[in-house]
Amino acid sequence: MTDKFSSTKFLVMCGLVLFAAFARFIPHPPNFAPIAAMALFGGAYFSNKKLAFIVPFAALFLSDLVIGLYEGIWVVYISFALVVLIGMTLKNRIKIGNVAVASITASAAFFVITNFGVWAMGILYPKTAEGLIACYTAAIPFFHNTLLGDLFYTGVLFGVYEVVKVKFPVLAEAKNS
Repeated sequence: MTDKFSSTKFLVMCGLVLFAAFARFIPHPPNFAPIAAMALFGGAYFSNKKLAFIVPFAALFLSDLVIGLYEGIWVVYISFALVVLIGMTLKNRIKIGNVAVASITASAAFFVITNFGVWAMGILYPKTAEGLIACYTAAIPFFHNTLLGDLFYTGVLFGVYEVVKVKFPVLAEAKNS
């Protein structure tokens, strides 16, 4: 396959990740966001492992610059990196069921990691077992939106990309970036 098609495929994949990052600016319920979808998509479709991290991280960071940097951002980025790795497990196994399980796993990982980080920073909850339980308990109402947002945006990114590959089969055959 020529470099032209590989470049086009790369641009389509980057465009979808940037579209998802832009979706963070659209008014939405708390935690109904495309963050995990961007990471899963990057991990699943970029065969170059560096790009699988760089493209989604760059989109996340650029959108964070606009939205505003926040305390504990490092915890979100750690969970984001784990979600890219989860996406990498989808390589050559992209089926609706596998993608749905990966999305749910990403939601759960984000919930566990970020809420542990909130507790560990000791700003809102005491660093005790009771504080940890209180932190996770307070976060439960937000998990619903996280799960729905992850499933929605993952479906959109993976779905649109698969439709593009059907409409333009030469992109499906192009070497992955």
